[in-house]
Amino acid sequence: MRKYTSVTISRGRLLTDLRGIENQPPNFEAFRFGNAAKMASKQKLIKRQQNKLNTTKLNITFEPSSIDSTLVEEKLFGQVEDEASDDGPVVFICGKCKLPVGDSMSWDGSEDGLNQIRLKRVTENVVVGKENRLYEADQKSACLIMDVFCRGCQTVLGMVYVSTPKNMDHKRFAFCFNVADIDSYVLGSASQMLAAEGPKEQPVTLEYRGVVQQQLSEMKMFVLSMAKTMEKIEATLREECDDV
Repeated sequence: MRKYTSVTISRGRLLTDLRGIENQPPNFEAFRFGNAAKMASKQKLIKRQQNKLNTTKLNITFEPSSIDSTLVEEKLFGQVEDEASDDGPVVFICGKCKLPVGDSMSWDGSEDGLNQIRLKRVTENVVVGKENRLYEADQKSACLIMDVFCRGCQTVLGMVYVSTPKNMDHKRFAFCFNVADIDSYVLGSASQMLAAEGPKEQPVTLEYRGVVQQQLSEMKMFVLSMAKTMEKIEATLREECDDV
């Protein structure tokens, strides 16, 4: 059997020991150490958040300033041209006296089989006849039409459909012009210019032109080189930001 030793502690001694513990000064070293640890962990957290914020700012900064050297080269040397360049408005004129009869702003369609174009509106140079006549576009499509004349030369330019079958209702009351009887002119297509003359202007010689072209080529090459350099720097900075 194990023997246990009983220890008797008097009540007065216990109270004395407890009072002694209460009267002991606080351990400021432990308090300082705990606060220092908390501050260090807080600073680390703030530093991590700051790094993330800086990385985000760098990414935001580089995104809108992306430089494509290929695009710069195309802008400088004009290697890529718009294939679908829009033409200007077209003015339709009488093929004989050249009076304007309409324009493409009133375009309604075309009939390739009949070699005609349709306009919704025309100028005052177009006169509509007063007599109806029968017109057969084919064996199954008999129509009533009125001829359309040029006011200047009285040339028949086309017709207006007054009565049509159901499959030709889209042509009714539209001005149909025969392509063979009209001409057209594209606005903005003029290219001829008079040479500017002045007392201070000097004639452009072949030698002077060659020097200017050489200087322009050097400037273009310099700008293209700068664009490629900026592109490399941007790619390097992005890689560094991704590694952070």
